[in-house]
Amino acid sequence: MRELRLEAARNRQHGQQIMSFEQLAVRLAGGFARAIDDESLRGAIQAVLPATALGELESIKLLPGMVAASADTLRKAWRAGIDLAARAGEHPRLDSIARLEDAVLAQLPAGMMRPNDLAASARSRLGHAKAVLGAVEIVGITELSPCWRPLLKALSDHTPVTWSAGPRPYPAWLETTGVSISRAPPQAPEVRAVSAATAYHEAIEAIRWARALVASGEAEPADIAIAAASTADYDDHFLSLRADASVDLHFVHGVKVTTTRDGQAAAALADILIRGLSQTRMRRLAALCSESGPFQSLPTGWTRILPADAPLTSVSAWSQLLKRLAPADWPEKQDHSMILQGIVDLLAMGHSTADEIGSALLSGRALSIWRKALLAGPSGSIDATLEVLKQDDGLEACVSIAWMPASALAASPRRFVRLVGLNSSRWPRGISEDRLISDHIIPTNVLDPLPVGAADRRDFETILATTENQIVLSRARRDSEGRLLGRSSLLSAHTGETYIRRNAVPVHAFSETDRLMARPQEFAEAPQANSAAMCWRNWRRKEITPHDGLVRADHPLLLAILSRTQSASSLKLLLRSPLGFVWRYGMHLKTPESGSDPLVIDALGMGELVHMTLDLALQTLESAGGLAKADEDEIAAAVRDAAEHVAGVWEGERAVPPALIWRRTLDDARLLASRALTFGDEDLPGSRSYSEVAFGGAKLKSAADSPWNPTILVEIPHAGFRIAGYIDRLDLSGDGKRARVRDYKTGRPPKKPINLDGGRELQRCLYAFAVKALLGAEVSISASLLYPRDLLDLQLDNPEATLVEISGYLRAARANLVAGNALIGPDTGGAYDDLAFALPANAGATYCKRKLTAASELLGDAAQVWEAP
Repeated sequence: MRELRLEAARNRQHGQQIMSFEQLAVRLAGGFARAIDDESLRGAIQAVLPATALGELESIKLLPGMVAASADTLRKAWRAGIDLAARAGEHPRLDSIARLEDAVLAQLPAGMMRPNDLAASARSRLGHAKAVLGAVEIVGITELSPCWRPLLKALSDHTPVTWSAGPRPYPAWLETTGVSISRAPPQAPEVRAVSAATAYHEAIEAIRWARALVASGEAEPADIAIAAASTADYDDHFLSLRADASVDLHFVHGVKVTTTRDGQAAAALADILIRGLSQTRMRRLAALCSESGPFQSLPTGWTRILPADAPLTSVSAWSQLLKRLAPADWPEKQDHSMILQGIVDLLAMGHSTADEIGSALLSGRALSIWRKALLAGPSGSIDATLEVLKQDDGLEACVSIAWMPASALAASPRRFVRLVGLNSSRWPRGISEDRLISDHIIPTNVLDPLPVGAADRRDFETILATTENQIVLSRARRDSEGRLLGRSSLLSAHTGETYIRRNAVPVHAFSETDRLMARPQEFAEAPQANSAAMCWRNWRRKEITPHDGLVRADHPLLLAILSRTQSASSLKLLLRSPLGFVWRYGMHLKTPESGSDPLVIDALGMGELVHMTLDLALQTLESAGGLAKADEDEIAAAVRDAAEHVAGVWEGERAVPPALIWRRTLDDARLLASRALTFGDEDLPGSRSYSEVAFGGAKLKSAADSPWNPTILVEIPHAGFRIAGYIDRLDLSGDGKRARVRDYKTGRPPKKPINLDGGRELQRCLYAFAVKALLGAEVSISASLLYPRDLLDLQLDNPEATLVEISGYLRAARANLVAGNALIGPDTGGAYDDLAFALPANAGATYCKRKLTAASELLGDAAQVWEAP
């Protein structure tokens, strides 16, 4: 219709009306008559289904997909001219459909009529046909639904009616009417057949072909069409290729609403209503709805108040977070907790109130999409409904290359055509029964006299007969999973198929990327290509290269991260993976966050859970008289209360495993904490215990007393590093002459005694040094690692000598990094390297083994720590 209107305008055919046959019937019926549009039909079905007794269909009437199935069945029955009410007694299923039809017609506005009713009303006013319509010409179709045929036959008795078939086939029943048939000889285009590797390859070749036609001047964009019997398998391919090729490729049948920002806003809201609250989903919704509803009242950057590790999967978790926030925590120093709490409470109402929630949070086009999705299906599956909704892509069909269903191309031919998807079972498609009326109730050829398979064959023949210049028949050899695909039976008359290899050099590239891939010599001259090729070659060499971490000496970034206050963890990373040290603290690389909740808490999380429990339990015991005086029952009670409190905080701020596993994890944490606090240590007279003791400028974790000023800087002698951190536990004797430093380990103990353990174990020595530096050189220090799971306490025999050894290794590591040697170490690419994603693939088994020997030689003395016991 758009093509015909443009042609009429160009030819100055003033007063010519272009309409569908249904619109013709509406025009002739006059008054307030209207056809039943899809949106009104779906809305009426959705409104009447809950209250209408449907007999056989009662048990499935509220299931997802029932609205679409009902609309499809009613459309088929109406187009076929079947009187459902008259045939209701023939079968219980027909009685159910007839009841639904009655309820739907009562729900629709009075002026909306079924096709049969429109045709009857139009026939009653045929005396006005010549004045209202004038001469009628039917173009672009090869068949007419049975419900309109009596009207067409009667119309030909009152005004001239011409069926302009052209080269198309026309229905045999037309010869019994007074309609004159206009024929034309078929076109004789150049036809060739090709096969591509996959459907995606077909789409690439189609874009190349279209671009070549336009670039050569052989065709205008409006002369080119790409079509398939079913477009769904190719839509995503053409959508991505359209952006890469920068061509106006018009989707005649529309694009998915989820390809637009408004559609994504509706999908983000659906994601929360169907799958529940989470921080990730809320961030997505807030980003897409920042200018609508209550979100526009929140300050810019408000999501910075959300803890990075908190899943926030419940209303209570959000409420706890908002209660802890002070006005100063918000970007504009103004409290917006009430607004955000209101949004959370609204979302928690669930999909049953989807209409109300959408009206509150969405606006404009996003709200229209949301309401259309609610009409198309139940709220419980609105996310799936949004996936299939379509909208116009905003391009003008009459001046663009068109991607369309074959049925549209058969009605509006173009000079250059490429047909894709010519595989068996895809073109022509198989005939299937109606979802609600089976073939044994009403034969399929009666209910649907224009079946999809026959229509596909007719469209193929029509396209061959109406295309003027060129037709390319394309098929895929394999599907996306590598299975072989057969040829369509429609290709049997077209031999001499051209085999197109997936990596073949194209005659005409469709984009810059495609052009560079086709011209490797040109690509090789690009700086980016040279850099990539050199990087790949350097990775394969055994020698250390600039692509392995060599940088210029005295690099400002390296000097900056070396001058910052370090921790035992950062120094361990410096010794065992200098490259990882630079990535983490210089480039701030982080492990990609998983979007799913964990099945179990990892070892690091378990350690933190136990440490939090120990910290709180020890504070409780010290405030009640001290750990040294507490008995086992008091310790057990303190641990139990601490674990319960920590569990609540953890659940509000972090992802937790399923309930059963979480309870088992908490039991394990309580057991380890109790063992740690009841471990049989040597008594320190009048001792007092401290937990999570901050030093070196580390921020206090609680308001508990500290044995020193935590802001005092602590520097490792002769190493050039300041250190800060938290001592898991510190016991001081009453006279202040003795101190016990303890670091808890929740994992398995080593199989043999360790001192530095290859640079992995620095805490005992560094923490012992920090205590001596802050309390005085006269204090006697004992430092140990306690493994409560195995009740094993590993003492550090000579802290002073160990510190001298560590200082030497750290000096060498610092000198290496200042010299620009940010290289790999034994921990690089290992099983616990969370930055392994930045290394070459399978680096632990290939790249790291290839480079480690050369890296050890270049690092010199610093690498000797890897062998330290």
